[in-house]
Amino acid sequence: MNEIKTRLDALRNNGNLRTIRTDLSGKGLIDLSSNDYLGLAQMPSMVKRFLQNNSGHTTSMTSSASRLLAINQHSYINLEQFLGNLYGRSALLFNSGYHANSGIIPALCTKQTLILCDKLVHASIIDGIILSRAKFVRYRHNDIDQLYNLVKSHREHYSDILIITESIFSMDGDICDLPKLVEIKKECPEVRLYVDEAHGFGVFGSRGLGLCEYYNIINDIDIIIGTLGKAGASIGAFAITNAETKEYLINSARSFIFSTMLPPINCEWSQFMVRQIIDMAKEREHLKNISKQLNDFILSAGYASHSQSQIIPLIVGNAHTAVNISTRLLNMGYIALPIRTPTVPAGTERIRFSLNAGISSTVIMELINALKTLL
Repeated sequence: MNEIKTRLDALRNNGNLRTIRTDLSGKGLIDLSSNDYLGLAQMPSMVKRFLQNNSGHTTSMTSSASRLLAINQHSYINLEQFLGNLYGRSALLFNSGYHANSGIIPALCTKQTLILCDKLVHASIIDGIILSRAKFVRYRHNDIDQLYNLVKSHREHYSDILIITESIFSMDGDICDLPKLVEIKKECPEVRLYVDEAHGFGVFGSRGLGLCEYYNIINDIDIIIGTLGKAGASIGAFAITNAETKEYLINSARSFIFSTMLPPINCEWSQFMVRQIIDMAKEREHLKNISKQLNDFILSAGYASHSQSQIIPLIVGNAHTAVNISTRLLNMGYIALPIRTPTVPAGTERIRFSLNAGISSTVIMELINALKTLL
């Protein structure tokens, strides 16, 4: 216990102690930190419509078992078939993006696999890599040339190479040049591509299926991970792949086999939400416009930003400064939480603005004016 106290004191002194806020809801604050990218979670009318559509239909609130043991499979199969039809491939549900990444990567890899992952991939991917016990190398963020050289220099020593990246990076809001990865795969047949679309699903593509749809390369990616708890305003995740790989994951992904499955009602809600997402092209365009509006200001204020999406960092480089700006913004009516080490490297502490389509251009202009008084 003394060691725990020492560690907590160190976090507190460095400005890195996290707490769970319980005083933010119901105060009319503008939320600039959630991942509700299309604003669907802020629409009570959606819940009303969902309940009306399901009037008289009883759906279980719990699976009470893992997927392989659950008796009621109807809701799961329907959602998987619906997602599979959208992508034109097979879909497999997981309880969360964390479950997907920490279960699929170890299942796919052997001692003869080399994993090459972007240096800034999510912690769930890193944990999945560690659990796989495969050899891995983290290439410099979005450095496709280094990645290509790593593939060329290692390809003769491994039976297969798994390249892992995010489509949109969660802390910087920049995007991966996925077509270039596809070019590498086509040149090197031992390469497989694994793309996490956690922050792209709902936001990019004509139907909101992500950056893979935007670039028209869905069929060129071996594994696409999508999450339902962000733009989908629900919970859970899914993997898009071929039928054979899906069957293998059902038999090999430990997070799938040994976890109690999502409640069936969540799957029905998710399908209802994705049906809304498909037709929200106007909202996606609006989100793109307000994101550019805020990012242009941050650049003009002299701060570095590589954002190409709805995630826009204000990198201040110090934990105490980030907390201070966040607190002052809260007093002005904005929830914009600080991001500190170890989530981001020391010296890159920031405010992470996570915008949604329910925010107007006027609100963004008011936010910019507020920031002018703080920076």
